[in-house]
Amino acid sequence: MNRLAIMQPYFFPYIGYFQLIAAVDTFIVYDNIKYTKKGWINRNRMLQNGSDVMFSLPLKNDSDSLDVCERELAANFDPEKLLNQFREAYRHAPCFVQTFPLLEQIVCHENRNLFSYLHHSIVSVCQHLGIATQILASSGIAIDHDLKNQDKVLALCEAVGAKTYVNAIGGMELYSKPDFQKRGIALKFVRSKEFAYAQYGDAFIPWLSIVDVMMFNPVDVIQSQLTQFDLV
Repeated sequence: MNRLAIMQPYFFPYIGYFQLIAAVDTFIVYDNIKYTKKGWINRNRMLQNGSDVMFSLPLKNDSDSLDVCERELAANFDPEKLLNQFREAYRHAPCFVQTFPLLEQIVCHENRNLFSYLHHSIVSVCQHLGIATQILASSGIAIDHDLKNQDKVLALCEAVGAKTYVNAIGGMELYSKPDFQKRGIALKFVRSKEFAYAQYGDAFIPWLSIVDVMMFNPVDVIQSQLTQFDLV
């Protein structure tokens, strides 16, 4: 059964994002949607001195009407500065040696187009974690891209032959199961289970970036957690 999930691209998102990718056969990343400020597209949270702090990708000043695929990283973006943030925050973490080379490869990616940069980061983390799901960009799929919301999702499902559409639990109110059923598509939601682990012995802060998960957990442990969710 061909399962499909669709999401915006995010920068080093939390483990639930990768659980969603691992739960499906095909994962579509929206590139032809508007960039939204104050979301998670170009920023996330990490652990620093026992607290959660933001890290982000600076973007070139541009029109708010542009799609994600039309945005660029700022000319003054310094990959080494961001890597130093990660290094200082996690250099004593148990899996730093295994994880930091991956971060270097991702953060130093030469393509400064925002979507290309994020797409590369998502694919690279999936490869590191052994997630074999097919990952596609939305603009490359032959549908009417003027469609919105549920109608666009249904069109994408039909275009790739999906029999089940899987979404994060937060989107439960956005979709109608009967509407999907009329088109012969099952609608399911992933409810992630909290994955608690030691963070330098301090009180656990959940749902941080996948960077935090990878710094404190070996790949085989993360892989076992990728299936720790309820499908409802």
